[in-house]
Amino acid sequence: MKQLTDYVHPDILLYMQNAFSSVAELPIRICGPGGEPLVRLESKQAWDDALTGVDVDSLKRRPRAKAEPLTAPVIIDDMVAGRIRLDTKVLGETCEAYHPKLLRLMARVMSRFAVNGKLYRQRTEQLLGLQRVTAEIAMGMDIRKILQTVTDTVVEVLGGKSATVRLLHQERQELMVLARCGLSKEYLNKGPILLSDSEIDRLALSSATPIEIADLANDPRVLYPQAAAEEGLVSGLCAPMIYKGRSIGVLRVYTGVAHSFDWFEKQLLLSMASAAAAAVIHARRSKQAKDSWEIRHQLQTASEVQQGMIPQGPPELEGFDIRGAYIPSQKLSGDFYDYLPMGDHSLGLAVADVVGKGIKAALLMASLRASLRAHAANVFDMQKVLDKVNRDLCQDSLISDFATLCYGVIDAKKLQLTYSCAGHLPPILVRDGTATELETGGGLLGIMDTMTYPIDTVQLQPGDVLFMYTDGLCEATNFEGEEFGRARVRETLLEAVEMDLPAEKICAHCLWMLRRFAGLNERNDDRTLVAVRVL
Repeated sequence: MKQLTDYVHPDILLYMQNAFSSVAELPIRICGPGGEPLVRLESKQAWDDALTGVDVDSLKRRPRAKAEPLTAPVIIDDMVAGRIRLDTKVLGETCEAYHPKLLRLMARVMSRFAVNGKLYRQRTEQLLGLQRVTAEIAMGMDIRKILQTVTDTVVEVLGGKSATVRLLHQERQELMVLARCGLSKEYLNKGPILLSDSEIDRLALSSATPIEIADLANDPRVLYPQAAAEEGLVSGLCAPMIYKGRSIGVLRVYTGVAHSFDWFEKQLLLSMASAAAAAVIHARRSKQAKDSWEIRHQLQTASEVQQGMIPQGPPELEGFDIRGAYIPSQKLSGDFYDYLPMGDHSLGLAVADVVGKGIKAALLMASLRASLRAHAANVFDMQKVLDKVNRDLCQDSLISDFATLCYGVIDAKKLQLTYSCAGHLPPILVRDGTATELETGGGLLGIMDTMTYPIDTVQLQPGDVLFMYTDGLCEATNFEGEEFGRARVRETLLEAVEMDLPAEKICAHCLWMLRRFAGLNERNDDRTLVAVRVL
């Protein structure tokens, strides 16, 4: 039998227990289903503080309410997971005179908090499942293994009974099963799925949106309702697999009980379907290239995937002009920059540089980007985000693999920048003709899982310019072996700001000045930069 500690951490239960006691001006205990205390008493002083200003003697003179209960059950998933109890040992019979309405209200609050905590963990697990799929795709595994991972992960993170990946085959007329999870051979052999006959699949592929089936046994659009009922399939969701506007198949998930898929679940399945579609297309391209220029074609394919990870246009953030530039030195790069939308008035900015070049660096870059996006979408404490990203990189890479990262979040409403640098070059803030390097941060990512990353907050002003870049800009050399250097980066940036250039042209000016300095000297490193103007 589950209890509250399965949903809420004991430290949080202790905090809520003290808060309930303070609000009620009575000692409250959070207990298990059988009434046993779940958390320790923080201290006698904490209980005394909860009763500050309460005339205990007058409470004891209240009339007794003999029939009133002393506990209220906390109901989660139609089961008693705990109880909220008045501590009779502290106030004696006073608790028997206390009206139970507030006690029941606290129990409902506790229940809602626990359910939300369960949903938060479920969402985190679902996003981590998407990250695992993305990482395997980036690693270039066998396509059947990738798609099998997709179906297994879909069933796991969505709590489904089964899932399939069906690809269009034979001149795009029939949907053939390429990967499956949780389905019997009898069901799979029930009959063909022709696109011309399947209204659900046609609708999903034409609209590029997931199509929900509430009741497979009674929906007239389902081709084999009897087979679905015999297999124990009740509800379903069908997501189109589309790559660059081309439909190649569908990803389906089925549940064994009636289920209404929410917006998050639909978007998660659609993201996995898109990732699976990209994996299929890239696998097909690789196979076609084996007879000639195989390595070259694989590198080109991987480069296209990586280019797709770089923002194709500026983000929308009221009051800000933001542009980035990305110039890889080879087909595959270890650099990247990214924009992470965080509501109506906040935006995350990331610039990173992975050690090395080529395929290995590109894979590590994809893993780092996936980890950052997964954690930043669920964790609002920037320090915790960087801690989790660092642990992921430490666990999933060799000791020789590491990366630098400059990560900041702009709050357009408050005009604030919160940032930290993980071994990365400090961003530059230009204000009133002065360039200042923002140096708060910690060490490299992927070296030690105990590394900490302090954060800092900067109050922005209209006219400010923020500049983030990788070392490919400052470490570029001319024919004499002289580096462009961080001092020249600051001078070049000040020139661009003095000319009142927009963000896009600030980046272009910095790159132009670098080209003038380096001339035709060979470019050995990637160059990535992001400029932000406060309007």
